[in-house]
Amino acid sequence: MLDINFIRENAEVVKNACKNKNANVDVDRVLELDKKKRELMTEMEMLKAEQNKISRGGAENQAIFAQAKEIKEKIKAMDPELKSVELELKDLMAALPNIPFDDVPVGKDDSGNVIVRHVGHKPIFLFSKPKDYMELAENLDLIDTERAGKVAGSRFGYLKGALPLLEFALINLVMDTVKKEGFVPVIPPVMLKEEMARGTGYFEATDEKEAYFLPEDKMYLAGTSEQPMIAMHADEILDEKKLPLRYVAFSTCFRREAGSYGKDTKGILRVHQFDKLEMVIFSKPEDSKKEHELLLSIEEKLMKALKLPYQVVNICTGDLGRPAAKKYDIETWLPSENKYRETHSTSNCTDFQARRLNIRYRDKTNKLNFVHTLNGTAFAIGRILIMIMENCQDPKGAPDGSIKVPKVLQKYCGLKVIK
Repeated sequence: MLDINFIRENAEVVKNACKNKNANVDVDRVLELDKKKRELMTEMEMLKAEQNKISRGGAENQAIFAQAKEIKEKIKAMDPELKSVELELKDLMAALPNIPFDDVPVGKDDSGNVIVRHVGHKPIFLFSKPKDYMELAENLDLIDTERAGKVAGSRFGYLKGALPLLEFALINLVMDTVKKEGFVPVIPPVMLKEEMARGTGYFEATDEKEAYFLPEDKMYLAGTSEQPMIAMHADEILDEKKLPLRYVAFSTCFRREAGSYGKDTKGILRVHQFDKLEMVIFSKPEDSKKEHELLLSIEEKLMKALKLPYQVVNICTGDLGRPAAKKYDIETWLPSENKYRETHSTSNCTDFQARRLNIRYRDKTNKLNFVHTLNGTAFAIGRILIMIMENCQDPKGAPDGSIKVPKVLQKYCGLKVIK
């Protein structure tokens, strides 16, 4: 959520952000409602002051009593109007996007994203077409989507044999890597109260359709660990001396994948349930850009450890999402598709989420300030398993489709080759 004072003083900046982020929000209506709210509140305060003055003078006189009653009725009549204005203003404020940083490229959609750098070397195979991960999985009995479909429907899968061992290895690799930077491991709840979920800033946009909602309980299933992790410090005043707070969370995540039918419907690339390791940081405003670069550097360190080829992408305004002021994606090379696919993202959400969830800290001058919140994917397990399987498959095209386990994972899983 944006600061209303910022909107009053920078209306054109906010309008431009709405335009560039494809957010259809009437900023003039926001300002109109804000003005109306302040006028109503001022008038009500004046009436209440007059009412108190009359009350202190005594209400024995019939005329004074009638005047006090009239004022009371005026206040009562104004209350529904004020509540209506406040409700509409709240809804519009919640729909406003965060303001992109100046170095975010302007673009309508993902076609406007800018590649920052390529890292690593694409694998060379001694055959015309590399096997895709589902072909490899079928040969080695690693993924069973047919039985998962019988049990749970489409977009689910059983991971079997070596793949669960690789998942645990990836978890251990992340934990060993990030603990050196002071990240605290957390396993969060995967259900959120409605107000906590909405406080993260995603649910007025596409994530409303993506999220699983349990109406009887008024609870959302987490679409990413970021959601329960950001909400963890809602309505708290954090100790400035302890900032930045850095967490790494592991959880199962749930998404409907609404609107993606006909795209990646087979396999485990787009599924309703997946495991993920997510990094989350609460920082002072002046440190958030530095913390954002730290998150990206950790993501790249993990990718380099696996020796997977990837590219870093600076996400444009139209693809940025509502809460983020800046976002990087990492896209990993997928041999079977001969292109890069997204495996990581990291976002600086400035104070946008903290305002909604009321997360603050007290500075040296005793002033309360909102923290900045940041998030970054360590590993989305299913996707990174896919990338390992395809990039590390036997380059000679052996009939069994064996897969070499990245050296950095071998000590965690006890496997050198999956065959």
